[in-house]
Amino acid sequence: MARDTGQEARYRTIAADLAAKIKAGHYAPGETLPPQRELSASYGVTLMTLRQALRRLSDEGLIVQRPGRGTFVAPPHLALGSLRSFADDLREQGHEVRTVVLGRAVRRAPARVAARLRSGPGETALRLERLREFAGRPAIHQVSWVRQPYAEQVRDRDFTGVSLYGALADAGVAVARASEAIRPGLLDPALAEHLKEPAGSPVFTSDRITYLIDGTAIVDDRATILGSMMEIGTERAATGLSLTWGATGQ
Repeated sequence: MARDTGQEARYRTIAADLAAKIKAGHYAPGETLPPQRELSASYGVTLMTLRQALRRLSDEGLIVQRPGRGTFVAPPHLALGSLRSFADDLREQGHEVRTVVLGRAVRRAPARVAARLRSGPGETALRLERLREFAGRPAIHQVSWVRQPYAEQVRDRDFTGVSLYGALADAGVAVARASEAIRPGLLDPALAEHLKEPAGSPVFTSDRITYLIDGTAIVDDRATILGSMMEIGTERAATGLSLTWGATGQ
């Protein structure tokens, strides 16, 4: 079915207008946005179109939707120093981490990655493939895609000694936040050789998108973490959730 370009243009316009108001302080952090029916009426669109706009703002981390309570402006985003790589998390806990670069190349991003980065047709990105080892064995396989022009600013860095976030910071790229989804799964046969575990072994898969302060997505990252080597620790508070990766107690 052909895409309704008129509807797409409307929800993009609404999302851009609301984003501008949030960034200008018209809606303050923690403030509740007007009810959806009120917003849809004020913009002259259907609830479906408005909800598409709100979904986009949610994906960009500008709002938080709480069923039954309303839509809230998100609190200020964390700065770069609060964003850490898996290797940095492990080093802070006293583990010695070794990074092996399996490959790097500038190429056309696959459709899944291009959609998540919202890059243009045919746009190229840096594909960086790494293996993290600690406790004497491989534990994490990671593929990061860095969109242009940021790819050119970091493509020649020695990633055995510097994290991707560190390289971006050194290049003056002001990373603001990242969104991450973690799910359990089974080890893919294609990665079993790298991680030296049988295919079908339990793993965690982390998909992370890193954004600039203006909401531009610049890094798509997928990490496969051996379930036998890692655990997830959380600190919960009334205002949010802090998550860290750690080695298992084995």
